[in-house]
Amino acid sequence: MAEYRHSAHATFDLKYHVIWITKYRYKILRGRIAERARDLIRQVCQARDVVIVRGAVSPDHIHMLLSAPPHLAPAKLVQYIKGRSSRKLQEEFPELRKRYWGQHLWARGYFCATVGAVDEQMIKAYIENQKWDEDDQGFKITAPTEP
Repeated sequence: MAEYRHSAHATFDLKYHVIWITKYRYKILRGRIAERARDLIRQVCQARDVVIVRGAVSPDHIHMLLSAPPHLAPAKLVQYIKGRSSRKLQEEFPELRKRYWGQHLWARGYFCATVGAVDEQMIKAYIENQKWDEDDQGFKITAPTEP
């Protein structure tokens, strides 16, 4: 059973599998830089009420499973994490500023997929099988399928 989280007006279980890479796939995330990247990512997630279910810092990419509140779009979440971590890492490690003179530590883009306790087929079947006491109390909103 899913562990639902709660906010003032929502009950939710939104999990995202997110991956992004360093620019040019340089293997810079080692030692103190990797530890600092981990700490910065933790700070950003904590500030945004995002739970890190699992995460790993590899030399050339970050791999995470995140549980986020519904008001926070995955694109915005990744933007916050990549932006703050890139800026802070380059401030604190001058060798990164030399390597990434254009001020972009991370490559453009990222991978994101949703993760959940039920799959699409189960949700479709649940909605399709809704019953009402009277036939006129409810209606389907699904577009008719073409033959």
